[in-house]
Amino acid sequence: MSEYNKILKENVWYNNPVFVQILGICSALAVTNNLTNTFIMTIAVSLVTAFSSLTVSIIKGLIPRKVRMIVQTLIIAFYVIIVDIVLRAYLPGISKSLGPYVGLIITNCIIMGRAEGFAQSNGPIVSFWDGFTSGIGYLVVLMVVAFFRELLGFGTLFGYRVLPEGFISWTIMLMAPSAFFMLAIFIWVAKGIMLRKEAK
Repeated sequence: MSEYNKILKENVWYNNPVFVQILGICSALAVTNNLTNTFIMTIAVSLVTAFSSLTVSIIKGLIPRKVRMIVQTLIIAFYVIIVDIVLRAYLPGISKSLGPYVGLIITNCIIMGRAEGFAQSNGPIVSFWDGFTSGIGYLVVLMVVAFFRELLGFGTLFGYRVLPEGFISWTIMLMAPSAFFMLAIFIWVAKGIMLRKEAK
């Protein structure tokens, strides 16, 4: 059980794919002005990463080395298509608002990184857990960014108004560059905490 706890801590904090490895940051720009969209997007990435890693781990012995990356991309695309179909069927409004960004999950470096860097050399169950917790690490960062962007940009959280009607929204928070500013602040704070712990 300690191995699974270690993987969880690594992927959520010590080796977080976003603020340590600086991967998957395009999503921070694209969907983080709305908590609902961000949550759905990050859950989708978590599930695609988990199932892609599981599949790669199961069939790794059957994949010729020369076409390994192509096969991994096809596996990722398969799960992304399933996610897209499910969203269109059960959450059409969110599917429409996310638009092409669901399809772009295929290009997320986190998914390919976990498939190539972990699942290729580990068992199916632990690979699934590694993929899922990498997605959770991604979720945590993007949800924090989305929290501040939606709160200050719209005065709402998950679409429900929480700030007074007279609140003057920060228009910059609704614009793409604000995501990079928020992400930079998050990385600065997280790295500061890490450095202080190391110093002790």
